[in-house]
Amino acid sequence: MTLRLASLARGKRLVALLAAVVASATLVAAQQGQGGRIRSGVELVSLNVTVSDGGKYVTDLTEQEFEIFEDGARQKLTFFSRTQLPISLALLLDTSASMDERMGIAQEAAIGFARQLHKEDQAQVIDFDSQVRILQSFTNDAATLEKAIRQTTPNGSTSLYNAIYISLKELKKVRATGASDIRRQAIVLLSDGDDTSSLIEFEEVLDLAKRSETAIYAIGLRAGEIARREFKEAEFVLKQLANETGGRAYFVNDARELSKIYQTIWDELSSQYSVAYSSGNPKRDGAWRRIQVRLLRPNATARTKQGYYGPTGS
Repeated sequence: MTLRLASLARGKRLVALLAAVVASATLVAAQQGQGGRIRSGVELVSLNVTVSDGGKYVTDLTEQEFEIFEDGARQKLTFFSRTQLPISLALLLDTSASMDERMGIAQEAAIGFARQLHKEDQAQVIDFDSQVRILQSFTNDAATLEKAIRQTTPNGSTSLYNAIYISLKELKKVRATGASDIRRQAIVLLSDGDDTSSLIEFEEVLDLAKRSETAIYAIGLRAGEIARREFKEAEFVLKQLANETGGRAYFVNDARELSKIYQTIWDELSSQYSVAYSSGNPKRDGAWRRIQVRLLRPNATARTKQGYYGPTGS
């Protein structure tokens, strides 16, 4: 009971900390696009950190075991919690013609993932082939999400970049207006091949992703030796998007593995630490700032977004 009360207290501290700056964050919404920060006189950099050891998630670290560096300079944590905030996530499903034989399995795997949402969480469903469609806007209703996922039918080419770009833009609209609205953000993406029809270039998508507060989890579905050889560009793209945003990329050759991968992603989202620090860098030059998380526990490794763009203006 004592541990549970302590956990609840940490969660309330996080909400209180972030709620105190929600109003100022709303006033500088245009500058929010330049990194994962909420402005309140100083730059508050918030991070969701995944810690693992030998493939297992580590969830019992203390604040004293974390060291945060920005461009090599040690930063002082202003907040630390093992309590996860609610999440807003976009479920992206590749429905190009090449998904025809595997669409049913992919649907069931995505539905299983959607059913694990907590009551405070919300998700939207987006599918993409030659076009990008928002099949369901943000909701917590599992049945509604399932209905949207079952609507997907394979057809056309692959507009992967367009889909990610639109998803990032949609998540950017999910702004906190009060303490109860503060959420983490993630994209969970399934695709089976290279982009073939997007109007948006990859560099533009990557830049938008780095300026967002959204972690991208990508699942690359390959099938057969020819498909593996032709998947090189998609593999590079998915890995880079995941690495830059603190997510992760997975690659499988059999659609029957999808349920396990979705479960792994959910387990990670349920095992993250929330930390924040006030940047000691006073410059307002809009430059990229590299973030590094070091852990004092042997064999434990941390993963979070690789950095953010600093503020601009006076």
